Amino acid sequence: MAPRVLVSDELSETAVQIFRDRGVEVDYMPKLGKDKDALAAIIDQYDGLAIRSATKATEKLLSVASKLKVIGRAGIGVDNVDIPAASKKGVIVMNTPFGNSITTAEHAIAMMFAVARQLPEANASTQAGKWEKSRFMGVELFNKTLGVIGAGNIGGIVCNRAVGLHMKVVAFDPFLSDERAKQLGVTKVELDELLARADFITLHVPLTDKTRNILSAENLAKTKKGVRIINCARGGLVDEVALAAALKSGHVAGAALDVFEVEPATESPLFNLPNVVCTPHLGASTTEAQENVALQVAEQMSDYLLTGAVSNALNMPNVTAEEAAVMGPWIKLASHLGAFIGQMTDEPIKAINILYDGTVAGMNLAALNSAVIAGVLKTQNPDVNLVSAPIVAKDKGIQISTTRQDKTGTFDAYIKVTMVTEKRERSVAGTCFSDGKPRFIQIKGINIDAEIGAHMLYTTNEDVPGIIGLLGMTMSKNNVNIANFTLGREGIGKQAIAILYLDQAIDPKVLETLESTGMFQQVKALQFEVA
Repeated sequence: MAPRVLVSDELSETAVQIFRDRGVEVDYMPKLGKDKDALAAIIDQYDGLAIRSATKATEKLLSVASKLKVIGRAGIGVDNVDIPAASKKGVIVMNTPFGNSITTAEHAIAMMFAVARQLPEANASTQAGKWEKSRFMGVELFNKTLGVIGAGNIGGIVCNRAVGLHMKVVAFDPFLSDERAKQLGVTKVELDELLARADFITLHVPLTDKTRNILSAENLAKTKKGVRIINCARGGLVDEVALAAALKSGHVAGAALDVFEVEPATESPLFNLPNVVCTPHLGASTTEAQENVALQVAEQMSDYLLTGAVSNALNMPNVTAEEAAVMGPWIKLASHLGAFIGQMTDEPIKAINILYDGTVAGMNLAALNSAVIAGVLKTQNPDVNLVSAPIVAKDKGIQISTTRQDKTGTFDAYIKVTMVTEKRERSVAGTCFSDGKPRFIQIKGINIDAEIGAHMLYTTNEDVPGIIGLLGMTMSKNNVNIANFTLGREGIGKQAIAILYLDQAIDPKVLETLESTGMFQQVKALQFEVA
């Protein structure tokens, strides 16, 4: 029986025809996504669900989707899909992460022109029969300094276009290497320097705990007077109340926003202010981009439903069905090793070196590499998945090297990941035991045997008495239960490490308490996706 796909949002006829041409039955109901009850009533008839942003694939919907195998999102954002719930149901979630990059970058450039020359206001004034030529005194982009916050895929395209406009471009991105910056023709700077130097600032980062309100009232105050702000990335990156105040005071000369903290944005402190350009999240809204992502999602879903091939999945690696049974635990381990390294640094990464020893060296290393890289990069960019990770790493100029070797040590197989930055190298190794559970077996060259949990605490110190008691007492006083406790050291009186597997997330104040003792060189809370 041919697989069936439901298209519940607007998708081009060409994309729908791809399903038919590939032998997939398809029902095109583009209005259904807005009627959650009607969608829930029929979803159990389908193997695939193709959507844009209107359809909400919630846990409730997934609970009645008895046949569903794959959800395909035509676009990058999957805020409307409950990915953990889909994973529990065994439903693959795919997106199309690079289909609208150029379109979004071009929109940012267009918004920069619009706010530089006050085009919307000048248009409204002229069409109202006024001729206020002296009112609309703009500024040139030529020879101005553009500050790009986030120089990844879209940000990199913006850098390229801005250099072509003969702007001076400075970029802040923790993962931007010197080599990649040189390739883009930009100057890599810290955030404070960018704020102080830029005539225009454009944002191209995902919304995370680290980037939320990155343009806060405090940071806006660090900008030069007359700066213009452009945000076509994510709502929540700019404190809208603080930006409105800076515009009213004249410190910020103009702003252009395509995204807002609350969408649809029916009201905002930025509305009706002079020289503020607002658009309704149009970054990906071009005919070319919408067609590209629609065609791509149709191809990806057809490939999976007909052949089992997986691409651009956010909750499954690119492996065949035969490989999946054997590689599952090793993919989890690879992701954990990458996540450990990624959470341990905020420095630009030059290289990631991955060593495969023993039986694991004969597996699908492309999938394992992707898991490592995604684990590293996901700490800074949650949109990275197992498929897009190598592309994102390449865009950032990160060199990836892979080494295979025959069994050389105690374990039948292990993976060792070494990350190289401008200042240091960090390494971690792990293996999978017969129970299929991943474990850390070496950190910084120190042998350990640590089970991996969702919430962990990592510390380094000189090997002196009292560390175990101090850690145990501090956890006890703060009502944090220790599920497992692992120690390792280079030798008596030398470098030592401890890894605590905790039952719950640790409060930052507990970390501050440990740091204040002066006994530790490093104290770090770590999070791992263990489900």
